[in-house]
Amino acid sequence: MVDIATGWIETKAIWCKGVKSTYEAIRSIEEALPFKIRVFGSNNGSEFLNYHLMSYFVDRKHPVDYTRSRPYQKNDNVQIGGKNWTHIRQYLGYERFDKIQIKDILNQMYAKSWSLFFNFFIPSGKLIEKRREGSKIIKVQDKPKTPFQRLMESRDVPTKTKNDLLKLQIFLTFRTIFIVQ
Repeated sequence: MVDIATGWIETKAIWCKGVKSTYEAIRSIEEALPFKIRVFGSNNGSEFLNYHLMSYFVDRKHPVDYTRSRPYQKNDNVQIGGKNWTHIRQYLGYERFDKIQIKDILNQMYAKSWSLFFNFFIPSGKLIEKRREGSKIIKVQDKPKTPFQRLMESRDVPTKTKNDLLKLQIFLTFRTIFIVQ
């Protein structure tokens, strides 16, 4: 999952694309996020867009808007496609894993190091303007920042959450310094 505003990512490997495993993965990702989900957009097929998942987001005290990409529009949700390449495919490739044990190994790696690494230490640019000048498309990006930096700049994130994230970032920085030395 990718937060469009900050670039924050959380990843989860699932064994099959069925209702139960998809639902469980999304629930655990939501619990790991340092902010609330306001809108859930999917660019996947009907195996992800099902009654159970829709009711999970819509039938709650504070409903989450639930959207999907336009049919037959390749890369309609480019933020997710781009992060899938830079954060998953470049490291793990395109092969399907045929042993269920690999799912658990990947999820441990994702939870204990992968998302921390990408969210706290890897900056990325964010598109802030796109315009056409004749036949050219001009894209303007902001200064590269980490998702952590974008969260810290956000007025929508509570101070307590920011303080908790700052403590985690300091811990991770010192831990990394000592491991590298």
